[in-house]
Amino acid sequence: MPVSLCAESIKKHFPTRSGELAVLRDVSLTLDAGESAAIMGPSGSGKSTLLNILGTLDTPTAGTVTIDGKNPFELDERELARFRNQRIGFVFQDQHLLPQCCVLENVLLATLVTRGGNDATERARRLLDRVGLSDRLKHLPAELSGGERQRVAIARALINNPTLVLADEPTGNLDQTTADSIASLLSEVHRDENVTLLVVTHSRPLAERFERRFDVADGTLVELEGA
Repeated sequence: MPVSLCAESIKKHFPTRSGELAVLRDVSLTLDAGESAAIMGPSGSGKSTLLNILGTLDTPTAGTVTIDGKNPFELDERELARFRNQRIGFVFQDQHLLPQCCVLENVLLATLVTRGGNDATERARRLLDRVGLSDRLKHLPAELSGGERQRVAIARALINNPTLVLADEPTGNLDQTTADSIASLLSEVHRDENVTLLVVTHSRPLAERFERRFDVADGTLVELEGA
């Protein structure tokens, strides 16, 4: 099976007044195409930092990342933005929806670079129907519940047919019932859309839904036995 995501010996240091702070010391991870995995660890352990690097939103201090066989950090800024837009879908804890745009418009924002036109609009409608929001297309984010906003974010992450979806604490701000619903939806879209899915979460019940599970400990990544 082809490799979708490969990180090798990732290190990330941040400058502080007392010297460099090593958040990630030596992280390696390989996910085959279509696999799902969860990364757990306490606050401040570097989970989100790692996800930002894997999603090309931040650069590693050392180490390499390849996505679908390509090192995105070898691209110039414009090429990297296009690569990210076409290959990677993001689901954030706080959704990052534009408050002035309706549900349909928020999903379509990710297609502006690719200029998807009518095909993109039709796919957006299908995805919003898939996540249970076909009757909310013209609603603004402020008119939605937290779970509904997260469903919009999931549809937006999928709009460009990415090969890799990264989710950062996707149920962190939700009550238990809503969190369970979003967790089930993530599992379903992973299967139905045939994407590689990597989720950062504090929630062990959410993590246990996925094929592989890892802990961040002392700046390294440890795969849990039996996962």
